[in-house]
Amino acid sequence: MDERTGQEAAMQAEIVEGQGQQPPQGQRQEPMPQEAITHPAKLLRIASMVRELLDETRQASLDEPGRIRLRQIYERSVGELEEVLSPDLKEELASLAPPMQGVPSESEIRVAQAQLVGWLEGLFHGIQAALFAQQAAARAQFEELRRRGLPSAQQQEAPKPGQYL
Repeated sequence: MDERTGQEAAMQAEIVEGQGQQPPQGQRQEPMPQEAITHPAKLLRIASMVRELLDETRQASLDEPGRIRLRQIYERSVGELEEVLSPDLKEELASLAPPMQGVPSESEIRVAQAQLVGWLEGLFHGIQAALFAQQAAARAQFEELRRRGLPSAQQQEAPKPGQYL
């Protein structure tokens, strides 16, 4: 697994809620990246579940029916994740999390789950970095608008007396 490639791809991920907003007048709209997440809350729930399963498999010895059940849960989790990912991220996930064949050993389950958790954490770090960058850009844009749009205190005129004074 190439961790750098996954992290670089995750750095370009963007949450897609609130699309359709127009950019402020005079500014060009940035093209939307190809990598997007359509349901971030679902992604977080699945990631939490996978992490808990990994912790449980580290602590417990699994018999064959338990390993089969964990394989089913793992494969369903990957399928659910694919529903909320863009095609690029979906393809990356599929290459990192191929379906398990037969009854996996405990170590195979642990490795697969740890790999999935690591990929999800890289994705979350990428989302977080993208959000920080968006916030910084919005803050700079707001400061620019404020600087251009509001007169300073020195430019404001003194209040004029009313007609009764």
